Amino acid sequence: MSGKLLLVPTPIGNLEDITLRALRVLKEVDLILAEDTRTSKKLLMHYGIDTPLQSYHMHNEHKILNSIVSKLKSGAQLALISDAGTPSISDPGFLLTRASLEEGIEIECLPGATAFVPALVNSGLPNDRFIFEGFLPVKKGRQSRLKALAEETRTMVIYESPHKLLKTLLQFQEYFGSDRSISVSREISKLYEETIRGSIAEVLEHFNNNQPKGEFVLIVSGNKPTKK
Repeated sequence: MSGKLLLVPTPIGNLEDITLRALRVLKEVDLILAEDTRTSKKLLMHYGIDTPLQSYHMHNEHKILNSIVSKLKSGAQLALISDAGTPSISDPGFLLTRASLEEGIEIECLPGATAFVPALVNSGLPNDRFIFEGFLPVKKGRQSRLKALAEETRTMVIYESPHKLLKTLLQFQEYFGSDRSISVSREISKLYEETIRGSIAEVLEHFNNNQPKGEFVLIVSGNKPTKK
């Protein structure tokens, strides 16, 4: 009898941002697959959970995929967690999910924390229709992606690291224009959570004067077609 793969969101900052259901699942499964076991141990110790851990991250997921699927096929119940947020959202998880489905293994994804939802809702920009871009291409394909996004009419959600933020904002200014509205949230659900809103030019000036720190979610307003 096949086991079950459970995708479990973990807090993106405040450790209280985890559901009672997630805590129960993490206690009951046979094994927890964790992106970084050192990070995950802190969460598990905080809640008194002693379920065994195994590393599962972007550098080993191809290598150990078959062995994980074999465990599931033999009846094991496994939970997959990332360092923060929901697995597969800019984190490992897709390969294992696809492979499990191909083998007829049951999959359950719990609702829970993810960084872009509070950033989007908090932005004040239209959120009835939006696109999630995650991290933009670093080199190959980046310019063509920015050109395409310049014509996108829906609100855009983009992740960025602190050391690339200024470069990205400069490119936004080049491709989207200085007056395009943007909301930049950092350290969501953490002690120094902050959201800066304004035009791209205004937000760029802010971060030129204030060193970017933390992980960022950028919410950019869509292009408004010129009325004929």
